Amino acid sequence: MNKENHTEGGIVKERIAKRIARAGICSRRDAERLILEGHVKVNGVKLDSPAFTVSADDEIKVNGKVLPGISNTRLFLYHKPAGLVTTHKDEKGRPTVFERLPKGMPRVVSVGRLDLNSEGLLLLTNDGGLERYLELPSNGWKRKYRIRVLGNVDQRDLDQLERGITIDDINYKSILAVAEKTKAGANTWIEVILKEGKNREIRRIMEALGLQVNRLIRTAYGPFNLDELPRGGVLEIKPQVIRDQIAGYFKDEIKGKK
Repeated sequence: MNKENHTEGGIVKERIAKRIARAGICSRRDAERLILEGHVKVNGVKLDSPAFTVSADDEIKVNGKVLPGISNTRLFLYHKPAGLVTTHKDEKGRPTVFERLPKGMPRVVSVGRLDLNSEGLLLLTNDGGLERYLELPSNGWKRKYRIRVLGNVDQRDLDQLERGITIDDINYKSILAVAEKTKAGANTWIEVILKEGKNREIRRIMEALGLQVNRLIRTAYGPFNLDELPRGGVLEIKPQVIRDQIAGYFKDEIKGKK
């Protein structure tokens, strides 16, 4: 069973930060910060640590307001254009993903990020617990990219990436990279598959091989694909598909209902 969920006397309990995130008001990281800053009370008692579990019967207040009930988990595919930052607020005043979403969308958080100049598939969810779950490398979900690089591409160098690579004391795990045979002028397209996704990982690795990435498109995240989703478009995944594809996240909830 997930260590963040457990049963006491037949009552299912879960970590307070996860419960707040599942209510859709913020990510789990932000929930932990709110707890540490003293903004969260359970049954009238202020918490000072996120290492606390709650049940459905507990009254939770965040910033003095009673936490709403858990919304049904929703998951969206979004085709992020280049030129947007993946954050709710940007200190530099740059346009954000969340400012450009269609009207009527619920409050959502992104599963991972795509940097300013990257584009392609971005998963969005109203469930902060699911966001964290999908980001964990231990779940083994592959991220697939199509990148365009400038420079002399040697497939033998790309094959070495399957063993992993260390750059500036940062260890990057196994990466599959295959160059397309057809070139676009001085540029070459490469398909890249990885399971981790550290900050600017692909760009840094290609730079270490003497290649400059001038376009980066994420085409798949786990079982979800960009396909023909238009740039800036949003597609909601059906609830049954979510449960089928991400069964591990819901297993404790299902056990608790039995």
